[in-house]
Amino acid sequence: MNMTNTPILPGLTIGVIGGGQLGRMVILEGRKLGLRFITLDPSPHCPGGQVSDRQIVAAYDDSQAMKELANACDVIIYEFENIDGAMVRRLEDVCAVPQGSRLLETTQHRLTEKKAIQASGVPVAPYRAITDRHEILNVMQEWNRSVVLKTTMGGYDGKGQWILQQEEDLQTLPDEMFTSGQEYILEQLIPFVREISVVVARSTTGEVSAFSPTVNLHRNHILHLSVAPAMIEQEVIQQAKELAIQIAEHLEVIGLVAVEMFMLPDGSLIVNELAPRPHNSGHYTFDACETSQFAQFLRAVLGLPLGSTQLHQTAVMVNLLGEHQNAFYSQFSQLSQEVKVHWYGKTEAKRGRKMGHLTFLTDSVSEALHLIEKTGIWEPLTLKELHEIGLETIK
Repeated sequence: MNMTNTPILPGLTIGVIGGGQLGRMVILEGRKLGLRFITLDPSPHCPGGQVSDRQIVAAYDDSQAMKELANACDVIIYEFENIDGAMVRRLEDVCAVPQGSRLLETTQHRLTEKKAIQASGVPVAPYRAITDRHEILNVMQEWNRSVVLKTTMGGYDGKGQWILQQEEDLQTLPDEMFTSGQEYILEQLIPFVREISVVVARSTTGEVSAFSPTVNLHRNHILHLSVAPAMIEQEVIQQAKELAIQIAEHLEVIGLVAVEMFMLPDGSLIVNELAPRPHNSGHYTFDACETSQFAQFLRAVLGLPLGSTQLHQTAVMVNLLGEHQNAFYSQFSQLSQEVKVHWYGKTEAKRGRKMGHLTFLTDSVSEALHLIEKTGIWEPLTLKELHEIGLETIK
């Protein structure tokens, strides 16, 4: 069902499938437009539910709950991709779901996603579909390169991935991985010098706009910090935006797509993965840009004119994980005015769980990193990590 008969006015009710921090921040931005929200999430008092007008507490495969959501809303969006595409297709028959099921199903399956990126004319790392251990060995010998084995479905923040640098590493893979004919994707391990991402909005009207790329740094496969603007050559910045827009237009994205890329030593780019929603690396936009990714997402799905993506000042966003909670609490009252706090309201802190983030707004990346180190919340950046984001030292 499309939105041609739905007036876009304050008071519109939007259903949000998923009540995590992404949905929460979308809702907070939507309040400025006078929009109403109903969140569907299995966890009572979830981050999104805390700021919604109402929460439906139900599993994502509960068809009756989805029907209740559709009946109560003018528009439905999803804030993460681990939901059943068939369920979204059924919702499309009875309610406007601008993001649609096609993009969701494409990005849910890594092999389908790789093929879609290639079809858009954008380069990816060499890859193969794999179903057994012997195939992995044959491909490793053929490529003579280290590889990364990934599940085709599910997995995030490094879950469902295994780096294999030599033949002996194959023995660390459990036998049960290959007993049911499950399909995996095997990719060449790329020796990149920067990991960057670009968030692109594409509206129901076809209007397209990209945010400035960020350079991203991971710890234990979880995003640690993002730097905007990315400290890379202007030509590479422009190329990254063009590639991301090329993918968004080819896939006919409605809403947002985050395009994760690797920059190689020669400055060329290859695309790693996509996310059909607001992205962790785009959180800096909430405080540092004319329009945040969350506001832009709403404008795109509702067909409103897209906002300016202008970056006002240097921003470094750092994730607060469960293991950082106590240190954050101890520093909370002493954080300087350059620090913007976003706490998600999750009820239980777990190691590796994203509990919030801080965005440091300064005149330079070095100044932001100095403030980050001064808080004592996180382990200081190593020289290797500084090099990964484009610095040699913190001045």
